[in-house]
Amino acid sequence: MDRKEIFKNNFESSFTWIEGFMRNVRRYGDQTALSCPPGGLKYSYRELNSEVNRLACALQDKGVRKGDVVMYMLHNSVQFVLCYIAPQKLGAVNCPVNYYLSAGELALNIEDSRPKVFVYESNFADTVEAALRLSSFRPEVILATGGSAPEGHTDFNDFLSRGSDREPVPDEQLNIYDECTRLYTSGTTSRPKGVPLYSINEVLSAHDVIMHFPMTHGDKTMNMTPWFHRGGLHSGGPCPTLYVGGEVVVMREFNAGLTLQYTQDYGINFLIGVPAVLNLLCRVQEQNGADLSSLKGIVTMGAPLDKESCIRFMQVLTPKIFNGYGTTETFWNTFLRPADLPEHAGSCGRACTDDDVRVVKVHPDRFAEPDETVKKDNAEIGEVIIASPAKSGMHYMGNDELTGQRFHNGFFYTGDLAVWDKDSYVTIVTRKDDMIVSSGENIYPAQVENVLMEHPDVAEACVVGLPDKLRDQVTVAYVVSKNSSLTVKDLVHFVNNHQMLAAYKRPKFYRICDSLPHTPTGKLQRAVVREQALQDFAMGLLHR
Repeated sequence: MDRKEIFKNNFESSFTWIEGFMRNVRRYGDQTALSCPPGGLKYSYRELNSEVNRLACALQDKGVRKGDVVMYMLHNSVQFVLCYIAPQKLGAVNCPVNYYLSAGELALNIEDSRPKVFVYESNFADTVEAALRLSSFRPEVILATGGSAPEGHTDFNDFLSRGSDREPVPDEQLNIYDECTRLYTSGTTSRPKGVPLYSINEVLSAHDVIMHFPMTHGDKTMNMTPWFHRGGLHSGGPCPTLYVGGEVVVMREFNAGLTLQYTQDYGINFLIGVPAVLNLLCRVQEQNGADLSSLKGIVTMGAPLDKESCIRFMQVLTPKIFNGYGTTETFWNTFLRPADLPEHAGSCGRACTDDDVRVVKVHPDRFAEPDETVKKDNAEIGEVIIASPAKSGMHYMGNDELTGQRFHNGFFYTGDLAVWDKDSYVTIVTRKDDMIVSSGENIYPAQVENVLMEHPDVAEACVVGLPDKLRDQVTVAYVVSKNSSLTVKDLVHFVNNHQMLAAYKRPKFYRICDSLPHTPTGKLQRAVVREQALQDFAMGLLHR
């Protein structure tokens, strides 16, 4: 065997995420790896590894082998961390799922991945039971945690106690090209989209975060959003923090007061969350004034960061604000650092170090090639495409048709429409499928929403299309008011006199509401608003 082959074999078998974790067990064994504030629990790297081994050995005793799937539906918790790490010791696939799923949606995920083991929190028992009745596939092992296990299911702690704390020996050698994590991302179809991530993707996703925060051994992180999505798991979650030798502080569900208290009491260095939760943090911090001096940064993602909010966050929380943009398929791919803010707030930044992000022309019948970029004038609109070979598996699991629709020539075609400037700062305009076509003219909701947001009494706005026989679609604006005295007449007057909005782009209908629907990661749910607009129009609740 030549030296190149020796290097290749050694690299491919040892540069896995689980080996990175084990390096920390060996060198930082007594250092805290995981803290769970509500119960005052702390696990050193050595103690955490013992618990991981118990789960891994118990899974192995139940026949879990390389390539088998362990699916889990859990809040941020110690159990989540165990379910993330233990399958990797066996070469199995850990698969966290959204705990907001309906029974039917969960059943589709189960049928799609056919997990050998399913772990869930007792709070979700009704949903899980219904999903198992609907699913044509039933996992061999079903574990319940946080309460009594129903008949036919096993208590997680009892299962854990059966496992040895010895290091498990996988049946096959582990490799950087083994799928080790599988995430599900929502879409426009009812079929779930499984996003496979290989061990090398986990390693390089961790490296990306370590490089961009930057994060180092001993740093303490706390994610204010769920770990079941990519931004939660990989941005300051268990993946990078336990890989670099840091400490993960568990926040089960977001609570602004507890976030500030934990930051002060635990000396947290990085908080991760969406702009919506940062707004709540600001309100509580202005009242309570917690000591946030330990913070090295707050990282936001999942939604644009407007300049007004950015300045407020910098003044009230920390001047070190970061903002990332990306997808489940590719992780984050553009980044705004503190030096970019607040000047470039509103944009999603420039490409991350190992990524290639471009804005290309949109053709109705084919992919634009990667070199068919739009002008860097912050005016011409195109589609954002991303080459992220380090952090993406570059396909959907078992779905060649959809893979062919979204991946082309090494790039992921996001469906996000954007502009960019001469310095390659990208600003998202809207989704391709959110674009409104009225009398043959393209209307981008974000532009109209930005105008509405300039009104001093508007807290949030969402613009959607409503079917119209004459014009194909007309625009409808849903507005959350800061002031109960705001009227539709006020909005019409403001928009009609705005110098930056053509007449055809002005909303034809308005509705003032108390709130707008968001996903758990803070993204505005336009599809829900579109459905609401149809119902409101039929009931005469939209106003001109």
